Amino acid sequence: MTSKEIRTAFLEFFKNKEHQIVPSAPMTVRNDPTLMFTNAGMNQFKDIFLGNEPVKSKRIADTQKCLRVSGKHNDLEEVGHDTYHHTMFEMLGNWSFGDYFKKEAIDWAWELLHGVFGIPADRLYATVFEGSEADGTEKDVEALELWKKYLPANRILLGNKKDNFWEMGDAGPCGPCSEIHIDLRSDDERQAVDGATLVNCDNPLVIEIWNLVFMQFNRKADGALESLPARHVDTGMGFERLCMAIQNKTSNYDTDVFQPLIRRIAQLSGKRYGDRRDADIAMRVVADHLRAIAFSIADGQLPSNVKAGYVIRRILRRAVRYGYTFLGFDSPFICRLVQILVDEMGDTFPELRSQQELIEKVIGEEEASFLRTLENGIVMLDKLAGDSRAQGKTTVAGNAIFVLYDTYGFPFDLTELILREQGLVADRAGFDAEMQKQKERARNASSVETDDWVALREGEQEFTGYDTLTAETQILRYRKVKQKNREFYQLVLAQTPLYAEMGGQTGDSGWLRSATETVEIFDTRKENNLSVHLVSQLPASLDAVFCVEADASRRRATECNHTATHLLHAALRQTLGTHVEQKGSYVSSETLRFDFSHYQKLSDGELRQIERIVNAAVRENIPLDEHRSIAIEEAKAMGAMALFGEKYGDRVRVVRFGNSVELCGGTHTSRTGNIGMFRIVNEGSIAAGIRRIEAVTAKNCDEYFYVQQDILAEIRNMLNNSPNLVQTMHKMFDENHELKKMIDELRREKIAALKARLAEQIRNVDGINSLIVDLRIPSDAAKEIALQLRSEHLDRFVVAIAGNDGGKPSLTLALSDDLVQEGLDAAKIIRSAARHIQGGGGGQPHFATAGGKNPDGLIAAINEIRLMICD
Repeated sequence: MTSKEIRTAFLEFFKNKEHQIVPSAPMTVRNDPTLMFTNAGMNQFKDIFLGNEPVKSKRIADTQKCLRVSGKHNDLEEVGHDTYHHTMFEMLGNWSFGDYFKKEAIDWAWELLHGVFGIPADRLYATVFEGSEADGTEKDVEALELWKKYLPANRILLGNKKDNFWEMGDAGPCGPCSEIHIDLRSDDERQAVDGATLVNCDNPLVIEIWNLVFMQFNRKADGALESLPARHVDTGMGFERLCMAIQNKTSNYDTDVFQPLIRRIAQLSGKRYGDRRDADIAMRVVADHLRAIAFSIADGQLPSNVKAGYVIRRILRRAVRYGYTFLGFDSPFICRLVQILVDEMGDTFPELRSQQELIEKVIGEEEASFLRTLENGIVMLDKLAGDSRAQGKTTVAGNAIFVLYDTYGFPFDLTELILREQGLVADRAGFDAEMQKQKERARNASSVETDDWVALREGEQEFTGYDTLTAETQILRYRKVKQKNREFYQLVLAQTPLYAEMGGQTGDSGWLRSATETVEIFDTRKENNLSVHLVSQLPASLDAVFCVEADASRRRATECNHTATHLLHAALRQTLGTHVEQKGSYVSSETLRFDFSHYQKLSDGELRQIERIVNAAVRENIPLDEHRSIAIEEAKAMGAMALFGEKYGDRVRVVRFGNSVELCGGTHTSRTGNIGMFRIVNEGSIAAGIRRIEAVTAKNCDEYFYVQQDILAEIRNMLNNSPNLVQTMHKMFDENHELKKMIDELRREKIAALKARLAEQIRNVDGINSLIVDLRIPSDAAKEIALQLRSEHLDRFVVAIAGNDGGKPSLTLALSDDLVQEGLDAAKIIRSAARHIQGGGGGQPHFATAGGKNPDGLIAAINEIRLMICD
């Protein structure tokens, strides 16, 4: 069976078992502070497990695109080195929400693997939870007895809490699990060593392919377990591993999931897969990482230097580096593989096909940028190596290597390889120590401690903020949170008009008032489908009836900015074309930011036209036309666009202002006239094919214009209140240009005169025509004089100039070609001498410069240069 047939067979099997087949959720996660990426098939159903979302279908199955770059067996640096771990992978899964349980899950798993896919029974093993004395949980006898129908006792193994008890996190739904493992070794190997001894022992051919999780407990913050009100089934099967088993391969990378990509990489590199281990690893890395990068971009997550974007950039750069080091690619190549991926997976995941152009452009630009970084890094590494040799050291300090890695993205193993070629050693221990410090800083910055929820009363939360800014309410539950040495509380209210941060719109602030007190709500956030209100202190009376009130001024300003983003989106499509799609947004009370797909800078005329269209809609005072809950197909028929990277339910909210029709859950102004005015303050590129517009509305437009007026007034005062500012400034620039020409001419004359005087001071010392002087001149003048003298004196000539410009010392050294051929190296000499001025330098064998911080060391530096050359 091909991989496409295997995927289809899985979904059809569970469809016939009365499961609803649902599409994959986006791989990038929004509106969940605990996750950046979907890392398991159950993520999109988390709110159902937590009881925060109603069950719409009791039986569900899907194939979910997932990304893992950390945790058990998922160290990014190991991907590509083995045969069965990946960054991006597909998770086939089936779920029961309060419906069937262990019997059906185990029976159907066996029926599919053995009956449909034909996997031999004697190659399969099942593990069952052995119980935990610490948790007070017993052995999973029910699962054990069910497996006895299909497997002999010696292939049903007991597993501990680490391997056979699945938990969502430190707290939350959890339960025992039963893993299915397969032994893919040859018959001779299986005869020699019992496969049961290799289960869960990291053998690449005895691996887990399916995990059946029986969700029946809830883990509280204090570690205690309590039974869930309803029992669920959550299963996950690695698609790539399943294909390996069915296609009789011993590596995931040998299946038709990866081979089309690997063949193309081999073709582009001129190398054959299977010839060299390092090249094979590189091809596997590139094939794996391309999938992670492409799906992330298609789902709206672009490479960047923060959070999820940094993870994607790190994955992409690792692929580039392997291609550069082991496959010989010195120009963008990963972007040329996207077409193969689209051909193979575009039918199952249509977002790849629709976003193909964007994916290729973003990857291509990122590759080109990092290849330049690699070239610059090699230059910087050469300097580090030279400094170490000059100091008589054979080891390059780990902290210096870490700066190269952390600041410039230069990977340690490439550093190690280059240094080894130069006979030097990279200080791994020092590098690891710096890396650990950084991880601890990041961990401390992001660490959050949460207590258990304290439930005060039963009830469902209701959001009333579309219609009102106040509501009578009670507290349903609360908990204490500690973050960054700050302690605060989270409240879940029965009714709330406060909008929780979501979809790019910032959360509301406001107040919780009772007859006796007022508590400030400083933020509102979305967590597990609940609006959570953040307060610094709890109300004195938790059982009171409160009035919750949103900050009206802040909300109204945010609503104006949010509506303006919709009008801006429509104006962009009208002005630039329908290829424009939203790629991100940020809306607060002060400003708005809108990211969109477009491949060139917007002209001043285009920006002005967009502003005119938006402001025309503002003056038209168009009323909000809201459809609060309609079928998604009906919404699309109205012209509403579904954004890639967003997960929509069966029913959605549509917001229309004239010809602007959007699927949106945010809050909006009642009429466009409330916006007052719209002004673009910045436009630029944030990634290949992605532009960003920043703008202001309403009173923030007033402030923007006041600032512009103040700047003009200050310029006018500087120009003696000239009646024609533009004409006066043109005249001033022309005069400045002429004066600069005069200064440059005088400077050239001065340098020529100084050079002539210096030429008279050239002396022959031991057969070398040398000029070694200490001058108080800027480094650029010293460079110019040195290069001119070198071009005029071709035979055994050296010029060294010590400069001092306002306390900034510099060294300049030039050698004739014949001295270089005799073994002298200006770069090495300058690096050694630079120690005296507490600086560093570099260059080429015939010419080098250095700068430093200690001008008092110039004489010693010049003397060292004299000794190194003339002795």
